Order: sequence, then C-alpha cells, then structure tokens
Amino acid sequence: MTDFAGRKILVTGATGDIGGATVHRLISQGADVIAGGRSVEKLEQVASATGARPVSFDLTSEDSVRDAVEGLELWGVVNCGGWGGEIASPQETNIDVFDKVISINARGSLLVIKYASRSMIAAGRGGSIVNVSSQASLVALSGHVSYGSSKAALDNITRVCALELGQYNIRVNSVNPTVVMSEMSEFYWGRPEIGEPFLAQMPLHRWASADDIAGPIAFLLGDDAAMITGVSLPIDGGYTNR
Repeated sequence: MTDFAGRKILVTGATGDIGGATVHRLISQGADVIAGGRSVEKLEQVASATGARPVSFDLTSEDSVRDAVEGLELWGVVNCGGWGGEIASPQETNIDVFDKVISINARGSLLVIKYASRSMIAAGRGGSIVNVSSQASLVALSGHVSYGSSKAALDNITRVCALELGQYNIRVNSVNPTVVMSEMSEFYWGRPEIGEPFLAQMPLHRWASADDIAGPIAFLLGDDAAMITGVSLPIDGGYTNR
C-alpha cells in the first residue's frame, strides 16, 4: 500500500459515491487531497468529513476547469466526475443529452488532464492519473449508447495520454467498474427485470461497492503499479469476461 504523504491529488466528482470513497481512501494513505466538484455545499461536507480541500468547478467549461486546476502543483489526478445521461435506444436518443454526456465524461476529463498535466510536467516529479470509466465502454449494454460512447472515448483518452505523458514519468490508467448501486443507478438497475438477469450473467453475482472501486484506484495511482500505464482495468465481477 503506497504512502501518499507529500503528494497532492485532485479527485473530481468528489461528492459522488466513488469519488467520496476515493477521497477517504487516499487521505487514509496520507495524500493531500483536493476534492473537486460543482456543488460548493456538498464539497464543504466532504471537506468537513475528510479534511480534503474543496475546489468547485464546472467540467463543461474550459475556463472553469483552467481557473480551478492550473497551477495546483499536483502529483496525481482521479477523474471521477461524470453523468449518466439517459437510458435510450439509438433511435430514441436525445442528441442534446448525448452531447452533454460526452462533454462531461470525456471532454471534461480531458480538460482536467490538459491543465493538471502542465503543472505535473513542470514539477518534474512524475505522477499518476486514473480515469473512472465503465464496463459500458468494454461491452454493449442496452440503452447505454450515450454513456458507453463517452466512456469508450475516455478509454482512448487514457491510452493516448499514457503514450504522450510517459516521457515525463506520468502514468495514465482507467478503471472500468460495473454498477455501484447508488441513487443515480437505482432507477434503472434496481428494477428486477433489469438487475436480476444482469447479475445472473456476472460470475460474482453482486453489485460493486464504492470501496470496491476506490481500492484499485489507489493501487493504480500508487508505486506498486509503477510499470502499469495505458490500461483499462475491469472491476466488474467478471461480467465483461463472460
């Protein structure tokens, strides 16, 4: 387990389930965590509970991301910020929703990397970036054309950034979780006719917890993963290997 003492790590989407669990995990391992998100009120709650430093910004705005992230002198980044969008078939997809999902999940993560990597390169200490992708980028899931497309784009961003930033000893990886049963996912995956057949196909037959995701994120960030870069790691109970 890596001791992150002296390492400043930005976690976007820090008010969500995976982001919050990641903040707790990294702080328990000594990191100086900056908790990023849109809601000032929710970020202050995370800060109060963990000791993280809150920074509010809008992932859809390059100016907002630049103003918040540029010059933070980061060692690491966890891109947890995301939006589920809608459940819709290709023929019923709302293109405005598609555009927003891409803007937040793919474009927003790239913007964070764009400005965070500049200070990481300037510091000359190397570092690590982990993008939170999804199993929906690895296999086709009904109704997930927008979300899955955004996460597939994020996986490619991961690979290209790993290629480009490796010369600076900055590693870039993604984790690809299965469903973490949260308020956001309950409306769809909580339906017996949807969730039960899905779990029946998963070798481990259970939903993931946020801590199930935070642990591998911390591993990929840390020194035990020093030779791992450009990977998309399924954390899916074996679903994509079925």
